[in-house]
Amino acid sequence: MARDEDHYYIALGDGRYEPTLHAQGAWSEQEQHMAVVTGLMVHGLERHDPRPELQWARMSFDILGMIHFSETTIRTRTVRPGKTIELVEAVASAGGRDVVRASAWRLVRTDTSVVARAEAPLLPDPQSVPPWTGMDHWDGHFLRTLEFRAVEGLRPGRGKVWVHTEHQLVAGEDTTHLARWCGMLDVANGIVHRQSPTEWLFPNVDLTLHLHRQPEGGWVGLDTQVSWGPSGIGQSSSAVHDVRGPVGTVEQSLTVRPRG
Repeated sequence: MARDEDHYYIALGDGRYEPTLHAQGAWSEQEQHMAVVTGLMVHGLERHDPRPELQWARMSFDILGMIHFSETTIRTRTVRPGKTIELVEAVASAGGRDVVRASAWRLVRTDTSVVARAEAPLLPDPQSVPPWTGMDHWDGHFLRTLEFRAVEGLRPGRGKVWVHTEHQLVAGEDTTHLARWCGMLDVANGIVHRQSPTEWLFPNVDLTLHLHRQPEGGWVGLDTQVSWGPSGIGQSSSAVHDVRGPVGTVEQSLTVRPRG
């Protein structure tokens, strides 16, 4: 296990990456956190056949099993090529098997600024919001690399939180703001959990990001609500922001069960 002070991964070449201790997950010390794996997969998608005339509209990630804390390989391919609409795929493998599969639509850029509007309420600027230590009870080194700021009124199942990290995503390869920004999205389920993770398990099995604008900067704003049903299924839903305002939504499906 590499110990690096500034990065979550070290590039080994040919789509292979070594996780540092900072990529360690919250549910088990033997796994990588899905948030930072999401960022790594977005990094792989952006490096695949770059199309600057296209932009990301939806990215959907399915978790196929425990994301083992070991060398990770990202494979990419174009599923549906096109001049204005294209579907691409990334698969992450670790520990000898595929662990996450992602599909992403990228759509042509068009000037629609004259009709651009968003309905989600604005969040206060992160610099105006006090630091929050409400994630300190979680295990794993990844969450310790993040700065959290919570808007007043946070409670179990509902809250508004800003997230930021000073750590870079990959050592040895240039990464974009988007990849680093996406590398914090998966914390949404954990910030306003309905019950203590020492008594209940509620990992997500997927993450889907829909965008109406490309995010900018280093802060992720999550206006999140979490619902648990009566038969073991939960849902985390977030309006997601950058410092300029809302950019889209994040949805997560949860498997909920008591620790036994």
